[in-house]
Amino acid sequence: MSQPAPTSSRPLAGIVWMLITGAQFVAVTAIVKHVGSDIPAPQAAFLRYLLGLVFFLPMIRPMLRAGLDRSAMQLFGLRGVAHAIGVTLWFYAMTQIPIAEVTAMNYISPVYVTIGAALFLSERLAVRRIAAVVAALVGALIILRPGVREVSPGHLAMLVNAVLFAASYLIAKIMADRMPAAVVVGWLSIIVTIVLAPLAIAVWVPPSAEDLAWLLLVAAFATGGHYTMTLAFRAAPIAVTQPVTFLQLVWATLLGALVFGEPADAWVIFGGGVIIASVSYIAWREAVLRRRATTPPAVATKV
Repeated sequence: MSQPAPTSSRPLAGIVWMLITGAQFVAVTAIVKHVGSDIPAPQAAFLRYLLGLVFFLPMIRPMLRAGLDRSAMQLFGLRGVAHAIGVTLWFYAMTQIPIAEVTAMNYISPVYVTIGAALFLSERLAVRRIAAVVAALVGALIILRPGVREVSPGHLAMLVNAVLFAASYLIAKIMADRMPAAVVVGWLSIIVTIVLAPLAIAVWVPPSAEDLAWLLLVAAFATGGHYTMTLAFRAAPIAVTQPVTFLQLVWATLLGALVFGEPADAWVIFGGGVIIASVSYIAWREAVLRRRATTPPAVATKV
């Protein structure tokens, strides 16, 4: 995901939009945590995307006019499968580990994107960027602390989730260079819904009207978050907006402690801070070098 160069920098507006973005993404995690295990993870992920299709109706016309070839559809299909499994793992992790840990581990994905861009897109990985990647992985180890505490299935789900979302964003980078953003986002939503449908049917439980209402709200907040995030990038450089994403971890920790009775873990905050600092440095270097940033901003929620 690349950042369009703003025609005029408005740092305060960028920060405000990013704060609103963070609030919406934290709302997504809170609602999913509230719904909990009432609905199986594949079904919850499917309903989130199915209900969210209503927000993508304006994209149908540019999608039909795009004239996609077989290669493009194969890439869209590959991205849809990776994203669908990643979203399912994210929903599962939300029922297994605290909100703060899910939020902190979500920041690992941009690091994998940086590695993947070097391996598959021939981007140069300078020594300083390698050091930032290593620091971010150390941050992940601080959060997990293997050998000191048990690494649960929820943690493993988030590790795989980060790899799958990185693959999704790398493909998005390739497709964004070939066609409008509306086409890229619209096809992702449709294909993810189709991929998740058989997984959801296999574990289907009748959802209540309340559950459907909550998941519709998840779709609304997720869509709104991506929109306001775009406004933030148009208003100010990533170097300005990136550090604001750290507040999502703070809000998620407070939410977990005050609403869901999840004790705050200083190691999670510290490890998340290390990861965010590393990703922020990578984004800053991209801005300084005036190159199109491949590494997406480290937003806490990408569903």
